[in-house]
Amino acid sequence: MISLKKNTCRVLVVAMMTLSFQSAQAGMIGTEQATANTAAATQRSLILGVLDRAETAAQLQAQGIDPSMARERVAAMTDQEVRQLAGDMQTAPAGAGLSSGGVLAVIVIGALIWYFVYRK
Repeated sequence: MISLKKNTCRVLVVAMMTLSFQSAQAGMIGTEQATANTAAATQRSLILGVLDRAETAAQLQAQGIDPSMARERVAAMTDQEVRQLAGDMQTAPAGAGLSSGGVLAVIVIGALIWYFVYRK
């Protein structure tokens, strides 16, 4: 029994001495480097989310572009290209300007409000 304990201890000591020489590298990283990958992934998912919409797919098909090819091209984009496209998408206006019919409707509604508020 004692020799079994001694042999087990010897094996463990030798194993610890030979297997414990692994080196680990640690260093400080900046905030930009830490968040760069998550920001790119978030922006890429934003673009892919827009491509998954039915309206977007219909517009792409109307222009002769296969939606699956568009997804593949977004997946192949660099992080800088994704960042630029996502920024353009977020700053783009949601709709076009008022058409002549829209301007006419605003004038008519304004006139009706003025008439009902200031009539005696």
